[in-house]
Amino acid sequence: MALQCGIVGLPNVGKSTLFNCLSNAKAQAANFPFCTIEPNVGVITVPDERLNKLSELVKPQRVQPNTIEIVDIAGLVKGASKGEGLGNQFLGNIRTTNAIIHVLRCFDDTDVTHVDDTIDPVRDKEIIDTELQLKDLDTVQKRIQKVEKIARTGGDKEAKRTFDILSAIEKHLEEGKSVRTHPLDKEDLPYIEDLSLLTLKPVLYVCNVDEASVNEGNEYVEKVKEAIQDENAELLIISAQIESEIAQLDSFEERKMFLDDLGLDESGVNKLIRSAYKLLNLATYFTAGEKEVRAWTIENGFTAPQAAGVIHTDFEKGFIRAEVIKYEDFVHYGSEAAVKEAGKLSVEGKSYIVKDGDIMHFRFNV
Repeated sequence: MALQCGIVGLPNVGKSTLFNCLSNAKAQAANFPFCTIEPNVGVITVPDERLNKLSELVKPQRVQPNTIEIVDIAGLVKGASKGEGLGNQFLGNIRTTNAIIHVLRCFDDTDVTHVDDTIDPVRDKEIIDTELQLKDLDTVQKRIQKVEKIARTGGDKEAKRTFDILSAIEKHLEEGKSVRTHPLDKEDLPYIEDLSLLTLKPVLYVCNVDEASVNEGNEYVEKVKEAIQDENAELLIISAQIESEIAQLDSFEERKMFLDDLGLDESGVNKLIRSAYKLLNLATYFTAGEKEVRAWTIENGFTAPQAAGVIHTDFEKGFIRAEVIKYEDFVHYGSEAAVKEAGKLSVEGKSYIVKDGDIMHFRFNV
């Protein structure tokens, strides 16, 4: 599943440095605005200790982890919604992503310039929010113009429903609020799905701090927390500088010693990847055999046939049943054979909702 998270932020907040740490694809991380002109796409491996444990038990020929795509998008300035700076390009690139990682500068450093000269992450957040909201408002108003006449004069119920939903969203945007904070029902979403509204996308705020603030945060972080308390959004504290230093270390042992010295359990990059995975509403199931232990990406709520279809469409078309082992049971008993002997393998049909961590084997006939 080629789902993407877009890293956004004002110029020089550390997003390209973070992208470099996340991916082998190297974006230019320089101390001047717009150092990232074209969107850089990195395929990121999702860290999962469960995959490591299954590999230890099964000892397969190969191991295949989950991946997601991270897109580093050019910096934004005021007026982007009207084409200022790299605005049109920025907004076009972000429209194609599934979720947003919004990097905010929460550190002081006179050697790293800021596009507005002063450090204020809440102001920076509001600049980008405003530009995205203005672009969404323009998109919504253009659609309203198309459906309004039909909705008001005709007997088209679908057009009337579309008009009502769009009008409510228009009012919400005009109040300076993002669409994700508007109380939309699931039944409303199909009416606006094709608009790819920017402020409807789920968002993770990443506070980029200095080394001294990486554990507890700082006053800038507290201000961001207060600013987003009414949003359905996640917040993560990371030091891009620390992550850059970790990325230069060659061995796992060196990285662990470095983290231990800082009092950190794991790198911020690992936390960021997992948070991005969660942001995309994704879950993982596993297949485990001598040839391969593999993690498969699905959306939360997938049925067994839908999960099978991620491997191959024929698996979904010809689905008969799924043999399911809970991860905890596999680890406890140590092998598939032992799980079967203990009566812990279940056989599930087409209506089974796959749980995160399930180990599955599909029976199908095409």
